[in-house]
Amino acid sequence: VQLQASGGGLVQAGGSLRLSCATSGRTVTSYTVAWFRQAPGKEREFVAGRRSHAGDTHYADSVKGRFTISRDSAKNTVYLQMNSLEPEDTAVYYCAAKLGSVILSALRTTMMYDYWGQGTLVTVSS
Repeated sequence: VQLQASGGGLVQAGGSLRLSCATSGRTVTSYTVAWFRQAPGKEREFVAGRRSHAGDTHYADSVKGRFTISRDSAKNTVYLQMNSLEPEDTAVYYCAAKLGSVILSALRTTMMYDYWGQGTLVTVSS
């Protein structure tokens, strides 16, 4: 599968952005999908994930209540709606996918995912 991330940009604190991750190959519902981010000088970190089939969603504590991960099966696309953005959210955002479901404890682990998008830059100004 190929992943194509888009939707990043420059936004003021308090603003919103929606990231998209277009997938090719099998239907997106067959994959566990997630968003990660990497700020300059920091390790890549989990942001949000949605397991295949059951469709349960999980978030990093830092974004809970502000970000929402969703999927559109008809468009084979995964979204990350980001509201109330803060300067600390500035990073390159990556979408990732793995065929099938994963155990919950592995959802937040980069090594679990087989496919990665190219990243899209989000910059939040104060």
